[in-house]
Formats: sequence, structure tokens, C-alpha cells
Amino acid sequence: MFLERIHSSGLAHISYIVGDGGQAAVIDPRRDCEIYLDVCRRQGARITHIFETHRNEDFVVGSGELARLTGAAIFHGEQLPFEYGNPVTENDIFDLGSVRLAVLSTPGHTDESISITLADANFSPEPIAVFTGDTLFVGDVGRTDFFPERAKEMAGLLYESIFGKLLPLGDHVIVFPAHGAGSACGGNLASREFSTIGYERRHNPVLQLTDRDKFVEFKGAEQHHMPPYFAQMEKLNLQGTSSLGGLPEPLPYGADEFAEAIDKGMFVLDVRSPESFGGAHIPGSLAVPLELIPQFAGWFVPYDVPIGLVVESAQQIQPAVRYLIRLGFEQVEACLEEGMHEWETNGREFAGIPQVHIMEIKRRLDENEEFTLLDVRDEAQFDAGHLRGAHNIYVGELPHRLDEIPEHRPITTFCGTGHRAIIAASLIERNGYEQVENCLGSMAACRATACPLIRQE
Repeated sequence: MFLERIHSSGLAHISYIVGDGGQAAVIDPRRDCEIYLDVCRRQGARITHIFETHRNEDFVVGSGELARLTGAAIFHGEQLPFEYGNPVTENDIFDLGSVRLAVLSTPGHTDESISITLADANFSPEPIAVFTGDTLFVGDVGRTDFFPERAKEMAGLLYESIFGKLLPLGDHVIVFPAHGAGSACGGNLASREFSTIGYERRHNPVLQLTDRDKFVEFKGAEQHHMPPYFAQMEKLNLQGTSSLGGLPEPLPYGADEFAEAIDKGMFVLDVRSPESFGGAHIPGSLAVPLELIPQFAGWFVPYDVPIGLVVESAQQIQPAVRYLIRLGFEQVEACLEEGMHEWETNGREFAGIPQVHIMEIKRRLDENEEFTLLDVRDEAQFDAGHLRGAHNIYVGELPHRLDEIPEHRPITTFCGTGHRAIIAASLIERNGYEQVENCLGSMAACRATACPLIRQE
């Protein structure tokens, strides 16, 4: 028997491949699925089953792609009208050699959510592990706000799924969730990606709410961001996706060809560092540093136009494409050959965003200088500590709240390290604001230099 965990960075998505006797099953596969084939080659197994614990909201599931490559059958909960695959019900059992997988219906995060227990049939039908999808995480539980009009109902369903089905499996049972820390599908996930039912029962803060009414009240009071791209993910994951045939390879465009494509409507996504983007960038481009693409590209990049990449080096192209494919962006048309150097040496116009040191921010505050300090972290981070006079708008909400930002004075964007802040600065600049700056280092630099912080009680 073998079991491997596959972590997809950025999205904090975790998928699994388990097998025995020459057969294997994949749980919640990602769309760039060659990694599962590599595991099977190494293990001498063939993928015969693919399970989806629910219709994922934050990434395009790779079930269709993997099934086309392997001939495996796809299985998911029966409560949604999926246009592909096979519905499963409570207690359905699948044997792969000594691996026995059994289905539990665990709604709450979504109606069709399932969990899958794992047993070693050579010893006992009792489970040794459970794949919990987005129902139970390490340190948290799944969000229940996708259906606002049914908030209490969904929270109640989640309570029954956890306390009525998962916890009774036994304290020894290993928990394998579909996400880790940083996921948009929960609020306070632990940074480790392994646990047991017993450990979570004792130490998961939400599981201390054993009273149903208190659990439902707590879940109803939670506030999570709802990225607009979630709707696109739900659509694609319900109807299925077309074949990729491998990762797209954006064509290398020279400056003139790149500019011509922009004139025809190509969206320019600059994945370089905040420092590089601030130094020089193509006017109108959006800055999303490479490692933040999984979290933030879906908030701002349109799905209906080609995408052109500006990169620091060729090594950034494939990771950027991989991240975008996982979010359903398939029109990654071009990359700027030789990067900004190509653009500059061809005499093309470029823009810049001034970079501000934290000591300059402190000086302005001490001297009551007039400027807008725009903190684009989420509300919880802002409340935990912020600078005097800072105005908080979460970066994802900026396009709809620009009217809150005055145009007549400098705007300095601020976040945890300056990475989300450069996204915000580029968005504001794209909307015609001329006095935009980015505080490099932001809160990290602030803490390193002992800035006085205000904390919300």
C-alpha cells in the first residue's frame, strides 16, 4: 500500500494518491496532473478511480484531464447535477487491493460534500484515515457561507457531519484535509498538514464548540472574502473542462508585437517582484508577484481576453502558466521576450511607482504630513496592529471602493511585506491616479523598526 500527499503551493491545495495491488485512486486532483502519473510509474500502479470531495470553489479540479489520460472513473457527491462522472452515496465501498475506500456524506461546506475513509482490508474494515475535503481542516473547519440565505442550515449540516460522522470514527484516525494554511476555504488553518481525529477533538478551537447552537452561531458570525472568480470555478467544476494537452506555452513576443497585442485587447500581467515593477513597468499593466498569482489573479484578471506575461526571467514563465491554468485561465498568449529590457531598448513608454521606506512613513506621521496611507490587508490583520491614520480597504475589494480614496494627495499602499501593496498600487494607477507609492517592507519593516501600532480591541 502507498499513499502520497501532493501540495500545490499558493492555493494551499492538498490532493492525495493512494493505492495497492497495481491500482490507485486520486482524491481532489489538480488540473496540471502529470505528477500523479509520475507517482504511479514509480509505484507500478495504474489510476483507476478519481474522487472529488466536493465541487471546488478556489481551483479548477483536474478530474477530467486525469480521466482522459488514464481511463479512470470519476466519482463525486450526488446532490449536484454534474455533467460528468458518477454519483456516490453513503457507505459506497471501493476496493483497490488491500485499500478499502468508503464514502461518508458530510454536507455543510457544500451540499454534495463527501469524506472518504481509508482502511487496510488485510487487517480490518475499520478506518485508519479519512480524507475530509473541506469539511474538517487541521485547526479549523470548512466555511459555510456559500449560501447566505441558508447560513444556519449549512452550519447545522456541518455540525452533524463533524460531530455525528467524523469524530466517531475514532481518535486514532488520521485526518487528510483538502487544504492547508493560506487557503481561502477556511480562516485559521494550521501550517502543518497532518493530524488525527483525537488531536483535532482536543485542540481544534472550533471543535470545542460542542453545543450545536453555539457552533451554528459561531459559523454564522464568520466573515470570509468571496473572490469573484469562485463563480467561474464552480461553473467549470460542474460542467467539466476541455483537454489541456499539456501546459500552454506562451509565445515570446518582441516589444512591437507585444504592444500590438495590447492594442488589440491583451491583458498585461506583470509577475515580477514589487521592486522590479516599481522601477519600470508597462503602463496599464497589473502587478501580481509570481507567488501571489494563485491567491489574487482571480480577483482582477479577466477570463475573456488573452493574457501577456512580463517576467523577470524565463524560469518564471512555466510557474506562472501553471498557476493560471489552475484558476481556469487558458488564454496565456505571450510573454515579453527579454522582459522590460526589450521594452525599454525599443524606446517604448514605461511607468514607475515610487518605493517608500518605512522611516519616511514614520516621519510623515510624526509631522502630520497630508497623504493617504492605504492598508490593503484583511480586516483581522488590520485590527491586530496598524499605523495611526491608516485607511483599510482589502486589496480584493479595491476595484469597487476606489471612490473612498482621495485623488488630490499622495497614496501610499501598505500590507504585510509590500507584495499585496504593489498589486494595490498597480490597480490604483490603472484607474488614473497619478500620486501612487508603495511602502516596501510594509508591516514587516514596521515591526523591525518598532513602529507604534494601534490595535483594535
